[in-house]
Amino acid sequence: MATRRELRFVLTLGRWCRSLPGPRARAFAAVVPGVTQVDNTSDFLGKKPHRQHPGILHLPHVRLPRALVDAAQLLLLERAVPSLEKQVQALTNHLWSRHLPVEPEELRKRAAQLEKKIIENSDSTLTEEKLCGAVLHALRRTTYHWQKLSYNEELSLIYMAARLDGGFAAVSRAFHEIQARIPEFQPQTIMDFGSGTGSVTWAAHSTWGQSLREYMCVDSSTAMLGLAEKLLKGGSESGKPYVPGVFFRQFLPVSPKVQFDVVVSAFALSELPSRADRAEVVQTLWRKTSHFLVLLENGTKAGHRLLMDARNLVLQGKEKSPVDPRPGFVFAPCPHELPCPQLTASKPLACSFSQAYHPIPFSWNKKPKEETFSVVILARGSPEEANRWPRITQPILKRPRHVHCHLCCPDGHMQHAVITARRHGSQSMARTCSSDLYRCARVSSWGDLLPVITPSEFPLSPAEDP
Repeated sequence: MATRRELRFVLTLGRWCRSLPGPRARAFAAVVPGVTQVDNTSDFLGKKPHRQHPGILHLPHVRLPRALVDAAQLLLLERAVPSLEKQVQALTNHLWSRHLPVEPEELRKRAAQLEKKIIENSDSTLTEEKLCGAVLHALRRTTYHWQKLSYNEELSLIYMAARLDGGFAAVSRAFHEIQARIPEFQPQTIMDFGSGTGSVTWAAHSTWGQSLREYMCVDSSTAMLGLAEKLLKGGSESGKPYVPGVFFRQFLPVSPKVQFDVVVSAFALSELPSRADRAEVVQTLWRKTSHFLVLLENGTKAGHRLLMDARNLVLQGKEKSPVDPRPGFVFAPCPHELPCPQLTASKPLACSFSQAYHPIPFSWNKKPKEETFSVVILARGSPEEANRWPRITQPILKRPRHVHCHLCCPDGHMQHAVITARRHGSQSMARTCSSDLYRCARVSSWGDLLPVITPSEFPLSPAEDP
C-alpha cells in the first residue's frame, strides 16, 4: 500500500500534468521507483564520480587539428574568392533548407491531379499542347525543385570554409561514442563515401590514428578529391601527407569481398537524387561494412527521415552478403530496433544532437559554434551486444532539486521524465541506489545515455509493493 507521502507526491504531480497543454501532458511521465530505476545490476560507476558515469558521451568543445586549420587558411589566402563570407552564408542556408527530392511517382501523381483540375476549370478548346504547358507551369510553382550541387574548385573552397569544421565536429562525436563504449575496438581500415574535404579522415585519425592503416576516400567530384589531398599535404600539392595511408577514388570498390572496419557516409546521402539511388548506395555500404556503418546528415526533419529509411533498409536485411551474413543492429542513438517514436508522434520531430566546436578562425567565424546533426550507427552482430540504456534526446532542463529529461527508451517509446532530489536522491532509497539516478541525471547532457532500466527487469522495493 502506498504511503501518505507517495500519494501526496502523485496528486501534486497529477495537478501539474493537468496544467500542461494537451499532448505535452499525455507525453509526461515521472521517473519514480516502479516506473524506471537506476541500473545497479553491476557496479557501473566503479570508483568513478557521477559526473563520469559510463552513459556520458558528450564531448567538450572540439578543436580541429592545427595542421588542418593552417592548411585551410592557406588555401583560401592563395585563392581570393570574391565575397567569400556572403557565399559561405548562402551555401550554408541552402544546405540547411534543403528538402528531399520529389520521387518520380509522386511527381506523376501531382501532375495527374493538376491536369484534372485545369481541365475542370478551363473551356473545352484547350489544346493538348497548352494543357501540357499549364501543368508544367503549375508543377514548377508548387513543387520543390531539388538540384544536385556540382562542386568545381571554387565551390569546393566555399564548402570547405562553410562545412569543414562543423562536419569534423559531428563525425568526431560519432566516433567518440564508439570509442567510449568499446575502447578495445581498434579499426585498421575505414571508407568514407562522399568524402568531400576529408573531414572524416581527419576525425578518424584523431580518434584511432594508432591503429588505422588505410583510409579510402570516395567522391564523384575530382575538385573535392584534389582539395582534400591538398589539405592533407598542408595546403600544397607536393608536401608530405599529415595522415599516411589515404587513398582517393571516384567510385566505390567493385569487389564484394572488399570490406572495411568502419564505413562512413557524412552528409552525402542527401546528395543522391532519389530513394532508389539512396537504397542502392546504403546496401552497397552495408555489404562493405565489417563492424560499423556510420551515417550522418543535417539535424533537420529531412535529414532524420533519410537516415531512418537507411536504418530500416539495413534492419530488414533483405539482401544478405555472401561474405558477411551477420545481421545488423542499431548501436546508436536508438536503444532499440523498433520504429522511431519521433516519426510516429502526432507532430513528428527530427531526432538530432549537438556538438560544440571551435570553428576555423576566419574573420567572420571566431566564436564557438554548435553543430546540429542526425546520426545512425549500425553494427554487425546481435542487439544483445549493445547497451540498452535510454538516450537523452533533448537538452536537459535543470531546476532546483529536479531535472527534466526527454528519453528514447528501449521499449520504443518517448518518455518525459522528471527526476527529483527528494524522490531519487534520498538515503531511504539506498536499496535501489536511486540516489545515483538523480546525480547521474544532473550531470548528463543531450545525447548521453541515462543508466536506468524498466521495472520488468528490476524488482520493486517494499515501499512500492501493492
